[in-house]
Amino acid sequence: AYNQPLVLNLGFTSFVDGAPPAGPGFYFEEYIQYFTADEFSNPGFPDDGADVDAWVSLNQFVYQSNTPVLLGGKWGLNVMVPYVWIDAGPSTSLPDNAAGFGDVLVGPYLQWDPIMGANGPIFMHRIELQFLLPTGKYDSDKELNPGSNFFSFNPYWAATLFLTPQWTASTRIHYLYNFKNNDPNRAYPGAGDTQAGQAVHANFATSYGGLPSLRLGINGYYLKQFTDLEVDGDSVNDTREQVFGIGPGLLWSISKDAFLFFNMYYETMAENRPEGERYNLRFVYHF
Repeated sequence: AYNQPLVLNLGFTSFVDGAPPAGPGFYFEEYIQYFTADEFSNPGFPDDGADVDAWVSLNQFVYQSNTPVLLGGKWGLNVMVPYVWIDAGPSTSLPDNAAGFGDVLVGPYLQWDPIMGANGPIFMHRIELQFLLPTGKYDSDKELNPGSNFFSFNPYWAATLFLTPQWTASTRIHYLYNFKNNDPNRAYPGAGDTQAGQAVHANFATSYGGLPSLRLGINGYYLKQFTDLEVDGDSVNDTREQVFGIGPGLLWSISKDAFLFFNMYYETMAENRPEGERYNLRFVYHF
């Protein structure tokens, strides 16, 4: 992204997202996501044939309790620690800050038990209040950084609907509010602060479990920024970001406590951000 946080949930999660896959307890999840782009929509800086490759190793620690605290919702806590590699190739217009830890995410949440039917679960959902903390590596002389250098509030609602016992549809819908960056990068020379605009972004997926341990389906995401970037409190036109990604995916239930996801996304409709391809591998283990 040009102004939005780097490690947003664009395609990290997909199938059967409405609940942890193995009930209460402690989970460790490891994500490896690769993003590549050589198309830049309205970048606001000279395009000298740059291309960008980014690898994200996202380490997630989740605790799901079995204790209801509000309207039947059971409390849980989510902590995510990303490590990011960024390479802008030989570009002079896109200096990168190489590799480093990204912004830590902390999110308390409420998980509701599945609504059951005669043939199994029908619907399950969760609400999480996510906070992105500006702990990541950042250099204002670079335009591509692992960390954003500002706080963000990124709550979401996630849900899964069982259309049949084998066929599911899932979504995760986020709202994003970004606070001020008081040390803007070199794209805004002389500015005292910048504030990325508010946005909504959502993941969506549908899958079919034709085999006992394997689900195949289609997954996607959409991001839409709906307020302008502000520089020193003034709105900047033509800075609202948008992108749509879609592709195939699978979920392999290795055992009752181990799960592997693989997702591919091909982007289109990009505005004011790179447009490329995204590949995501996610391993979940329940202790």
